[in-house]
Amino acid sequence: MAPTAGSGPVVATIVVILAVREGQLHVLLVHRSGPPEQDLWALPGGRWDGVEDLEAAATRVLEHETGVTDLYLEQLFTKDSLDGSAPSLAVAYFALVEPSTVRLRQEEAWRPAWHPVEALPELAFHNNALIDQAVARVGAKLEYTNIAYGLLPEQFTFRDLHETYEAIIRKPLDRRNFRKRMLSMGIIEPTGGTRREGAHRPAKLYRFTSREPVFL
Repeated sequence: MAPTAGSGPVVATIVVILAVREGQLHVLLVHRSGPPEQDLWALPGGRWDGVEDLEAAATRVLEHETGVTDLYLEQLFTKDSLDGSAPSLAVAYFALVEPSTVRLRQEEAWRPAWHPVEALPELAFHNNALIDQAVARVGAKLEYTNIAYGLLPEQFTFRDLHETYEAIIRKPLDRRNFRKRMLSMGIIEPTGGTRREGAHRPAKLYRFTSREPVFL
């Protein structure tokens, strides 16, 4: 929607919602039912009404699409004319969710769906570049924060944790070195419980020492 003469720029919030599903990093997209860019997939978002703060607007988008509010959310960037139109301003966020907590909207119009980051369809509004930037940010922050807690349940095995890190950075990690590093960082701890996985012996369960952002 174009701004009226003499009005300020259109401001929109956009959210890159990431989850690890079946060992692969996925992003939540919505199928556009109307112009512009009708019938293409795009990141969820909406125009800012100028009343609520921007983070509240991004949280509202998250809750609308996923039913989840208690998750990791961070501002990614602010950019003018993201979709090639002017005047406009996009404020982008990324969010990390544990997929079992998500309940996607069931409406056919603007329907949401998970898509593997490695196999995205054609996207509207140059959203591919935005997703790449979000994934790079998350991968970099794994080195000095505990934000992976946003992608995992309260209790998890080392295998779960290892697969989550590999899914984000998209390259294999040596299991022994990964275990040693994660324990030395002090961001996870054993729960004392176990979980049986197939015919193997029960695997120890771990949890994050904090489910709030911690910088190392």
